[in-house]
Amino acid sequence: MTVVVTTNVEGRYRGFLASAMLEIAAGVYTSPNMTDGIRERIWDVLSRWYAETGEGSIVMTWRDPSEVGEQRIRTLGESPKEIVDADGVYLVKYS
Repeated sequence: MTVVVTTNVEGRYRGFLASAMLEIAAGVYTSPNMTDGIRERIWDVLSRWYAETGEGSIVMTWRDPSEVGEQRIRTLGESPKEIVDADGVYLVKYS
């Protein structure tokens, strides 16, 4: 399952992500069987667009057995939460 969460981004992100994923809530997109290649192409587009504007934030996560807690997380922009590795499990750290 691949999940993308967007916050305060331009409308073009919404149209682009909705063309490849299901928008289950405002700014939250899911795809149960996304291939690595498609996920990388989507991330490339999101990264290029973000580099142009630097506005908002984007988080992408998916199952990856080689990562902490078997979950890979990528972010663009400032995440409203700090995610930390606590002995092999991801936790949210509140300041």
